[in-house]
Amino acid sequence: MWNSFDTAAPDGMTASVTTLRGGNGDEIHAYTARPDGQGPFPGIVLAHHMPGWDEIYREFTRRFAQHGYEAICPDLYCRAGHGRPDEVSAKVRADGGVPDEQVVGDCVAAARWLRALPTSNGRVGVFGTCSGGRHALLVASRTTDVDAVADLWGGGVVMQPSEITPKRPVAPIDLTEDLGAPLLGLFGNDDKSPAPAQVDRHEAELKKHAKRYEFHRYDGAGHGFFYYDRPAYRAEQAMDGWAKVFAFFREHLGA
Repeated sequence: MWNSFDTAAPDGMTASVTTLRGGNGDEIHAYTARPDGQGPFPGIVLAHHMPGWDEIYREFTRRFAQHGYEAICPDLYCRAGHGRPDEVSAKVRADGGVPDEQVVGDCVAAARWLRALPTSNGRVGVFGTCSGGRHALLVASRTTDVDAVADLWGGGVVMQPSEITPKRPVAPIDLTEDLGAPLLGLFGNDDKSPAPAQVDRHEAELKKHAKRYEFHRYDGAGHGFFYYDRPAYRAEQAMDGWAKVFAFFREHLGA
């Protein structure tokens, strides 16, 4: 929760870029942040959004560390080369995005990296916004390597047949039966992707398969309402959303 810390606490962390073997055994970069201390700490994998492995996702990674999580954000665009995040992201988009299978492999590698830390409590969640929300849901539906998943306004969970491609061969909603972790979803009611009707359809599928989930929808908010660097930012909804993210992970991963 916001400001729920003891002012006498040391509140230190270590943050740095590391490398790990991601999907297909490729070496990729990852940004990590860990609180000082012996733990044990739960872990969070952050699946970054379409704008890329950017400054706001590094800040999100540090925010999780400040709240007591060992966090790692793999560079899902690492194979496309390096440069300014917006330049790399444009290159990836022009190439049709990154393959779902590769992203799942990168996130699984990151989850296993967290569990291998001597300070881990053995539980790991996955968090993502925008395309990262979709990817987070895929990870939790395709593997058993995560214990909780937060999908924030992930577009492309519900897909039309025309949207299926070799890189995105399945709609995540069609994998709902395989979802093995509790799900948190945060959505803006003014969003177009996912639109409220798509969120309704996803929720109906979760109920059909008796999945553990909680969805929260915000009036006056659209896509990307956590992003304080953009006109889409909505302070009140974002602060409430962060509180729900931390409460959800505390419940399912421990503290």
